[in-house]
Formats: sequence, structure tokens, C-alpha cells
Amino acid sequence: MSDAAHQTTVEVDGRQLRLSNLDKVLYPATGFTKAQVIDYYHRISEVAVPHLADRPLTVVRFPNGVAESSFFTKNAPSHRPDWTTTARLPSPGSTKDRSTIDYLVATDRATLVWLANLAALELHTPMWRISTGLPDLVVADLDPGAPATVVDCARVALLLREVLPEPLCVKTSGSKGLQVYGRVSDGRTAMQVRADMRAVATRLERDHPDLVVANMRKDLRGGRVLLDWSQNNPAKTTVSVYSLRGRERPTVSTPVTWAEVRGCRRPEDLVFTADEVLRRVDDHGDLFAPLRTDPSTGGRSARPGGSDGSA
Repeated sequence: MSDAAHQTTVEVDGRQLRLSNLDKVLYPATGFTKAQVIDYYHRISEVAVPHLADRPLTVVRFPNGVAESSFFTKNAPSHRPDWTTTARLPSPGSTKDRSTIDYLVATDRATLVWLANLAALELHTPMWRISTGLPDLVVADLDPGAPATVVDCARVALLLREVLPEPLCVKTSGSKGLQVYGRVSDGRTAMQVRADMRAVATRLERDHPDLVVANMRKDLRGGRVLLDWSQNNPAKTTVSVYSLRGRERPTVSTPVTWAEVRGCRRPEDLVFTADEVLRRVDDHGDLFAPLRTDPSTGGRSARPGGSDGSA
């Protein structure tokens, strides 16, 4: 059978896209196909794109599914459609001796569909915006060291809520942990934000030594939650909200309410798959909307979409 028999052309918001191998299973444990990945990103784009726009995008591609090898890519593919948006940015310390990288910027639904067709399951972005060069977000990445679980991460998230200024939003990593995000609107550099979050992590480690660890050494994490402050480094990225993860099941980095964080008793309480996330957005809107900013308005946040469930 010819390759053409495995391809179909669709129109997404006026853009012509050629999709291929739609029946390929990318999540063997559940039978979740490329067609379902594309459908998820098409449907979630309304809430996902505002958090991706104006940020350089790094993707993780799984061309043969999550059971096979994957690879990170920062440079926008040369075969990209001519309507995609890119940004040429400095690349200090590049392992490939490049002074700059042409990053893809996900500005619309068609770009997400095109990426999904490449089996780019994971979308990662930094805390800073291209237009300003400054962070508008701060993240506390909570990573449990076995036998600690996301239940323990939820306890740390609640501690962070007591010491960090609102608005704060929390999401699952789509893997084992949680991530607490806040706003940055005071002009601090990324390294200043990183230093401030390190101070918060050190304070929580001092006050809750049996629960929190701020040191990056892996041998210190057992049974505790690493509060990873280093993700605020401008050279680092974190999985974007609403991104699929390349795990056994099609889990998603999912915004959750603070009520759900307080009520977490089992790891399963904070695990959500693509279909569940689409239903959640229908019910709650974009729980990360309080963190959306528009540089043209001086960094003011967008209007929240739906209840935050924080009561």
C-alpha cells in the first residue's frame, strides 16, 4: 500500500494540513492512537495556546510511541509549514555549538495539530516571554522521592500557598508530582526569581525537614519532596499546562483546584488523562487563566475562565 493511502488532508482554521498514519498506536497500554492525540490537541488548543504563545517551544517527539525511544527538539524543523511562527534566539552553551536557535512558537490551533501529527506529545516552555525577555511566571516544581507520592506534594503545595503571593495556580506534572505557579510582574530577572524561590525552598526545608528537601542531591530525596527551585533558570523549561506526557497512559499536565489539592488522599486522586481533561475544561474553564498575561497591557492577567474551586 502506498504512503498516500495513509495520509489525509484537513483544513484547520484556513490552514491546509496533511496528516499521516492516524491509526498508529502511540500509547500501547491503552490503544490511544495518533488520531486521538491530534483530536486532543485540536480540542484543547483554545485554552492551551494562550499559555504557549510568546514563549520558545521545546517538544519531545515519540515517533514510534511511548514504548519506544523519544527525543527533545528545540530547533524548528526545516520542513515546517511557511505559516508557522518562529523566533531566533541566542543559545549560549549549546551542545551543538550553535550561537542561535530558531525556536517554534505555538501561536494557533493549526500549529498544535501539525505538531501532534509529528508525534510531538510533550510541549515544554520557559518561565519568560520572547517579547520582554523577562519572566512573567515563577514555578515551584514538586518532585516526590519514593516512597513519597503526589499526596506529599499536595502537602507542600499547601505550605507554598501560605508563603507565596496570589494569584497562585497548581497543576499536576502529568507524571509523579505537582507544580505551583505564581505571577511575576515586578521586572525581576529570571536569575533573581530563581534565587528568591531557592530562598523559599530553603526556608520550607528548615521548617519541615521530614517533608521538604531543597538540595538537588538525589540521595537526599528519599521519602521527601524536592522543591525544585532551579526550574526558574532561564535556560530551563517545564512541561506546559495541558501538555500530554510520554508515559504509559495519555496523562496530561492538568490544572487542579486548591480544593482538590487539599482533598488528595491517594495518588490516583490527581491523575488525569486526555479525555478527562477535556471534560474538566468544559466544567471549569481554564483554571490557569489567572496566570495569563498580555505584555501589551503591562502584564495584567487575563480574565479567569470558570470557577477556581478554591473554597
